Amino acid sequence: MARRKIGVIGGGFVGSTTAQRMAEKELGEVVLFDILEGMPQGKALDLAQAAPVCGYETGVIGTNDYADLAGAELVVITAGMPRKPGMDRSDLLKVNGEIQQKVVSGIMEVAPDATLVIVSNPLDVMCYVAHQVSGLPSNKVVGMAGVLDT
Repeated sequence: MARRKIGVIGGGFVGSTTAQRMAEKELGEVVLFDILEGMPQGKALDLAQAAPVCGYETGVIGTNDYADLAGAELVVITAGMPRKPGMDRSDLLKVNGEIQQKVVSGIMEVAPDATLVIVSNPLDVMCYVAHQVSGLPSNKVVGMAGVLDT
């Protein structure tokens, strides 16, 4: 039986923690993608080395290539610029909207049937952008946030 493939886009705190928890729960092969060369590979190596101690056997791949997401059933998008002091959520619209467009386009080239879980801010707008760019039905683009999010 083939293992499910799950993508995580963005290797920062949220993305790497998401990849770790998915690996620990053995939900499927985890592919951690980031644009920073070497960073997702290093985090994947950390997770692989933690596996025997933490008791999981899930494979984790770190990559800078969208092709490694081919066939993913689920992709969690955490990529985006964090809010800096003095910024409000609307300041993130332009930069994170552009990031979201690029990321979703890359995913759709290799995993056009994937369900997308958006964690990037401002969440409601990022979900709208992902839905428009992907062309997926609305039930395949969902957002996940806390009470501070829009």
